[in-house]
Amino acid sequence: MHKKSRILLVDDEPDILEFLSYNLTKEGYEIKTAKSSKKALKIISAWVPELIILDVMMPEMDGIELCKLIREDANLDKTLVVFLTARGESFAEITALDSGGDDYITKPIKPNLLKSKIKAILRRHITTQSDEPEKVVLQFGELTIDSDEFKVTLGDQDIGLAKKEFELLSLLTSKPGKVFKREEILRRVWGREVIVGDRTIDVHIRKLREKIGKPYIKTLKGVGYKFKY
Repeated sequence: MHKKSRILLVDDEPDILEFLSYNLTKEGYEIKTAKSSKKALKIISAWVPELIILDVMMPEMDGIELCKLIREDANLDKTLVVFLTARGESFAEITALDSGGDDYITKPIKPNLLKSKIKAILRRHITTQSDEPEKVVLQFGELTIDSDEFKVTLGDQDIGLAKKEFELLSLLTSKPGKVFKREEILRRVWGREVIVGDRTIDVHIRKLREKIGKPYIKTLKGVGYKFKY
């Protein structure tokens, strides 16, 4: 399925564009490149890529601004955006995802991680690009989440989750890499049905880590939580 996927690469560094283009072309993707956001906009309007891999830091118009323009265009509502961020730029990662990004990749980029991440994000969002309803199953390494059957497995082992634990995990995995703030978690998982505090979230996160393993869920102190794969 990914053999037909159109990917636009946007970065002002020629070496990065060459590296990305080489590795993704080998995987069978159709690739176009742009060295600036303005050039990217021209390509996007005529070509409508399924995925845009976008550097955050660029002159004239940075990746955050470009992403916001993309998200304002109804014709691009199914286009995915993956940001490139420098290692340790946690603020840039949060801002990128808040602006409408679907995921991010940190530099320096490892070829195998790049390929697997691109395959995963295209696969996770394939149901949104289909007119027919499909079974929603998310796969993250050995972790599988089946929303239709309310089922989570780790390798060959079924993981029993309480209703709120499953809803919390589903929220975090809906946008891997995005930092969900505590206020948003409370609103979307618990709603207005009961009054709960931060401690409730912490307890559910601890239980999830005990059941699926600690590496998947990361804490940003004073901000919230994110699912990282």
